[in-house]
Amino acid sequence: MKLPRDLSGNSLADMLCRHWGYVRVHQSGSHIILQTETPGHQRIAIPAHSFLRIGTLNSILRVVAEHKNKSKEEILETL
Repeated sequence: MKLPRDLSGNSLADMLCRHWGYVRVHQSGSHIILQTETPGHQRIAIPAHSFLRIGTLNSILRVVAEHKNKSKEEILETL
């Protein structure tokens, strides 16, 4: 599955909060800090840019997928 090239940081953060159990903790500068307690504690920073770079998006999806024991494709399907 191809990664979307027009996804904003805010959209990604909203999707992770809505579908994957993350909550916004705070925003530090241009980064949104998300946290989850399921299945364990994890914090991730997402740049609040209008368009995320492909490498940045890929890295965030990889970290979330590993933490949730899912594939990147399963995470992407909720976009």
